[in-house]
Amino acid sequence: MERFKHKKVLIVGIGRTGFALLHFFNQLECDVKVTDVKPIFELNKGIKRLKKFKPVPEMTFGEHRDEDFLDADVVVYSSSVNPKLPQLELAREHGKEVYCQLELAHKLCNKPTIVVCGSFGRTTVTHMIGHALRLEGKNVFVGGSGDNPFINLWSQGQDKSVDYVVVEVSALELQQYSALKPMMVVFTNIGERYPERRFKSFNEYLETKLSILKGLGDSEYLIVNFDKLYNNSLFSNLQAQVYWYSRKSFINQGVIHQIQGTHFHDRRIHSNIHCHSEFIVSKMRIVGENNRENLLAAISACKALKISDNAIQTCIEKFPGIPHRLEFVMEKNGVCFYNDSKSETMEEMTTSLNAFKGEVILIAGGKETDQVYDPFFDVLKEKARVLVLVGESKERINRSIGDATQTFLVGSFEESVLLAYQKSRTGDVILLSPGNRSTDIFRDYEERGNYFKKLVYQL
Repeated sequence: MERFKHKKVLIVGIGRTGFALLHFFNQLECDVKVTDVKPIFELNKGIKRLKKFKPVPEMTFGEHRDEDFLDADVVVYSSSVNPKLPQLELAREHGKEVYCQLELAHKLCNKPTIVVCGSFGRTTVTHMIGHALRLEGKNVFVGGSGDNPFINLWSQGQDKSVDYVVVEVSALELQQYSALKPMMVVFTNIGERYPERRFKSFNEYLETKLSILKGLGDSEYLIVNFDKLYNNSLFSNLQAQVYWYSRKSFINQGVIHQIQGTHFHDRRIHSNIHCHSEFIVSKMRIVGENNRENLLAAISACKALKISDNAIQTCIEKFPGIPHRLEFVMEKNGVCFYNDSKSETMEEMTTSLNAFKGEVILIAGGKETDQVYDPFFDVLKEKARVLVLVGESKERINRSIGDATQTFLVGSFEESVLLAYQKSRTGDVILLSPGNRSTDIFRDYEERGNYFKKLVYQL
């Protein structure tokens, strides 16, 4: 790490990762510049934040200038940046050190690393594993693509004290750097949707996601979704120690003697990894079938790591969920409040609605986009007893699917929470799952979710 000290560094892309990189290189007293192709008016809040750094970095916005890349000793770019950016190629041709954030962090890391990848469930599985390791008394860094970039392990000064690193890694990051060699990979699933702006085809996307498996040898572990991927030839003939997990009983499927893994059987979770264990799930704090699947993945990883059954059972009962993803907020007068602000598409909202057995009071709406709402009429009719609409998109949502249930349009976010509570009765669930982006009123989904929680606490 010290070899970067006092060097001239260019950070490409200003977002969470960009700011994390800025903290890292500031610690090393580097001469830092930042560049982002977005126009300056889209980055006002980011610029204000940049100006609070001491010293204030030199900034270029609205374009990437060749001279900035050629003037630097080291160029580091975030996951939002295409690795084939011409200026990155130019820097490489001129002998500059060029890294994506993931590569830089991985090369600095000398701790046992667990990587969680796949199309869905990465964040929850990552945090579940970290939670169980902490219950076992381990010091853990939990992060990756999202709220806590990998490079923060050094920015936060934890690099010498941690026992394990648990990080989620996206396909975009694997496109930038696929030479990871973790001790364990948890592969949750493969979805059909992919970032078309970065991948020419689904096959290219799939090949990129699977590239991480190339670094696994017979001393490493691979945790894989049995229900989705067992018959996939892409996961055969691997050198790693492979463990599977399933929402269905291995006994009923007739494979209990063929594989090692974790499964549901007779209302409990059973695992035969290293030794037989049973876990009770009736007290599981977070809701939804998708989270049960996430739990199976996490338990499989924990069993492979030889975490105690007691720590795993406690994790099942105490894990609070991920902020803004079906996050339990509180219960007031028999009414339970859930914050699902991260659901910014109608598909995500539908998944969240289906996590609850009964009807809910739903708060939805936000930034107007080109989403089509009509296909979601039936799910709202079945799952929402009351629909409270707020934000730019409320009128169009109402015209499309307002007749599916009892629907109210309100003028402010504060009104939406108050009205939802007024319409509730004992035993109800009030769910914020907007199905729309937040930027009509808020900076991002986190600000929206935090404000929702604040309003709930004030009721």
